[in-house]
Amino acid sequence: MQGTQVEAGKVGWSQRQADLMIALIAIAWGSSYLMMQVGLSSIPPFGMVALRFGIAFVAVALIFRKRLRDLTRDIVWRGAVLGFLLCVFFGLLMYGLKTTPASTAGFLTSAKVVIVPVIVSVWTRRAPSRATLLGIVVCTVGLALLTLNGPMSMGAGAALCLAGSAVYALQIVMTDAFSRREDALLLGICQLGFAAVFGAAFNLAFEGPALPQSPAEWGAVLGLALVCSAFGFAMQPVAQSRTTATHASLLFSLESVSSAVLSFVFLGEVMAPQCYLGCLLILASVLLASLADGKPEEAAEQPKGVAAYSAASHAGLGRGLSATRARAKRMLD
Repeated sequence: MQGTQVEAGKVGWSQRQADLMIALIAIAWGSSYLMMQVGLSSIPPFGMVALRFGIAFVAVALIFRKRLRDLTRDIVWRGAVLGFLLCVFFGLLMYGLKTTPASTAGFLTSAKVVIVPVIVSVWTRRAPSRATLLGIVVCTVGLALLTLNGPMSMGAGAALCLAGSAVYALQIVMTDAFSRREDALLLGICQLGFAAVFGAAFNLAFEGPALPQSPAEWGAVLGLALVCSAFGFAMQPVAQSRTTATHASLLFSLESVSSAVLSFVFLGEVMAPQCYLGCLLILASVLLASLADGKPEEAAEQPKGVAAYSAASHAGLGRGLSATRARAKRMLD
């Protein structure tokens, strides 16, 4: 049974297909900044978390309702952990945006590109490769050029954004670990539901319920729910089950490029010359990561305990099949 669970998170994708899916997810997440500018001022942060993830959960659960029969206790509690981290991240980010310039908040939130490898290195006791470190440095410089329009100020709001980035980085690493042991799609569905539950609880405790006040706001909420959340966060564990956390964090940096391009196309926001250079550097860092990884081992960034669990499960399953074949042979003889 455990051996089956280890394989459950895997899908029949190559690393390139998983990378493409993560890139599409990043593009979808980049559109969230565009939707939030349409007019969501009437909804408090945790109220928005509850609304967007609640709608997303209902939509995805209806589509994959037959798969929900395969839910296990382990998938549920791991989905609860991921959902809690998502809720806290978005709450910290949106409260931070109230007192922090969008450029500063965008850069600090993108700090997950640096934080993820640090968490992975501490967790696995393995340092990133030189090529990966170079990709992280190039990506960080690119993000700074793309998002920072002036001097960066560090106040309470900026601290909230940085804390949110750390929580987001932890969510990426935990998704990497959990998606290797469980059904990744069910894990994604569960995290949507629990993010909505925790968001509703924090909203009732600290804010007070509120709903969108105009058709434009409802349209933005539905876009955030169906495109950014239902697609993005349901498919995130599925895609991450075929790559590593560090590699995924670099690919997720395409979110900033997507946001800049979509703002230019739909809002007419003109980028400064250094922003174009920033976009090119981010794309270069993703290419560096792809070349560095080549064909990464599945358990390269797993904690030793998880890797050992997987190996033991596969060994146990193999011994069980061998014993079954032996018994069948004796019966035939």
